[in-house]
Amino acid sequence: MTHLWVRAEQRLNEERVGLTPEGAAVLIAVGLRVTVEDSHVRAIGIDGYRAAGCEIAAENSWPDAPRDAIVFGLKELPEDGTPLIHRHIMFGHAYKGQPVGQDLLRRFRAGGGALYDLEYLVDEGGRRVAAFGYWAGFAGAAVSLKCWAAQQRGKIAGPVRQYPGKDALLTDLRAELDATGPARPRALVIGALGRVGTGAADLCAAMGVAVTKWDMAETADGGPFPEVLAHEIFLNAILARPGCPVFVPASATTDPRKLSVIGDIACDPSSDFSPIKVYDRVTSWDEPALRVAENPPLDVTAIDNLPSMLPVESSIDYAGQLLPSLLTLDALSDGVWGRAKAEFDRHCANLQEA
Repeated sequence: MTHLWVRAEQRLNEERVGLTPEGAAVLIAVGLRVTVEDSHVRAIGIDGYRAAGCEIAAENSWPDAPRDAIVFGLKELPEDGTPLIHRHIMFGHAYKGQPVGQDLLRRFRAGGGALYDLEYLVDEGGRRVAAFGYWAGFAGAAVSLKCWAAQQRGKIAGPVRQYPGKDALLTDLRAELDATGPARPRALVIGALGRVGTGAADLCAAMGVAVTKWDMAETADGGPFPEVLAHEIFLNAILARPGCPVFVPASATTDPRKLSVIGDIACDPSSDFSPIKVYDRVTSWDEPALRVAENPPLDVTAIDNLPSMLPVESSIDYAGQLLPSLLTLDALSDGVWGRAKAEFDRHCANLQEA
């Protein structure tokens, strides 16, 4: 019997989950064994999982799960260097040259486990079967506008937080913008036709922010892209991949510009392929803005778990997209799981020694 073990998230400000109680009931009905760890932060309470027939385990007990269990979480594991013996479903961030990702792969190799990276669960055409993209874009645009509003007050944006739903976020953000006066910035979204870009554009529209929407056609010539510097806000909604053009060169900190906020929603600054060259580290919930230039100010916001600002809505959305693939866990060597395992094997084969 395939055993899915849903672990608690151990990262600060992470309340999402990739399986709802309703989805767990569907998996159990088709014969899967489902264990869900208790969690003091998960946005969806444990009682629903218990009522669905899940086994309940202690919080963060996954290292002691049966060896044949498939451990399912979203964000990173504690960076304690221990060998990883289980098969893990998670966002590994390990395939684009990230140093921490290379350490993660070494831990899998040492323990004999395997990574089924959620970012690389793709269909036959290479399209991801599930993504948090819409809510990442929605929240990322909101944080970017918070950064802009803080600049109008002569400040750097302060801490951001979770919201019980999008209406609460919109109400809070509208009040911040209205306090700066009637003027609104203009935003340019690259990747506007995708899920991330759509969420970003929808948030901007809700706030009365004019949006210039770019996608592959507008960026096909490879740049440079002076239009980015002509907008007050730039929102990057595409993943860093080989061949990705540079949208914001290092010279942007000194070039003439109207640009004052960069929202790197894709958030991959340590990748060799990052299209934004003015910063080198993610920002945090406590300090969402990184100031990279003064006179005029230029702030970068790059929070790598943005959908957790709206944990209930984003969890329900994502879990619904992923459930059809979880229903095929009995066939890990085929389909989306087989493709993800092949990606893991390829990167492990190319792994350099520490």
